[in-house]
Amino acid sequence: MRVTIRAPRAEDEGAYAEAVRRSADHIGRWNPVEPNGLPELLERQGAGLRTFLIVDRETGGLVGKVNVANIVMGRFCNGALGYDSYLPFAGTGRMTEGMRLVLDSCFAPQSAGGLGLHRLEINVQPDNDRSIALAKRLGFRHEGYTPRMLFLQGAWRDHERFAMTVEEWPGSGA
Repeated sequence: MRVTIRAPRAEDEGAYAEAVRRSADHIGRWNPVEPNGLPELLERQGAGLRTFLIVDRETGGLVGKVNVANIVMGRFCNGALGYDSYLPFAGTGRMTEGMRLVLDSCFAPQSAGGLGLHRLEINVQPDNDRSIALAKRLGFRHEGYTPRMLFLQGAWRDHERFAMTVEEWPGSGA
């Protein structure tokens, strides 16, 4: 693996801001561009939100960020993945590698340090071909279409919904 994953830390603020600024055109069509958003993101971490940074092993550069949001346990054990990839790593396969590590962590039992989730969703705007390709490459199945799902860039945006359960994740042992 060329990457590792870890939780964000306060000392990541400068590197995070630079990665988001450098990638603003790349991510801005699909997601908010908030280079100074790390402190708030750190404050929001908890039972309902976990963030992972994907880090290049060789350079220490930030490859991307993955939020596991709307985590609900109990009988549901579900979360929603949202992600941004950062330049110059976009298109190198490192985001896919990192996402595999994130999925391993999400599906691992809590007793093993994972999140203990049974199901994950990815919601992607229909024109975001690269993110749809990533979801499919990881083995997520298409579940449907949700009109006007999220308010982004000043308008309600439609999304394609993809999902996977722990039984579908290779190597989960489920």
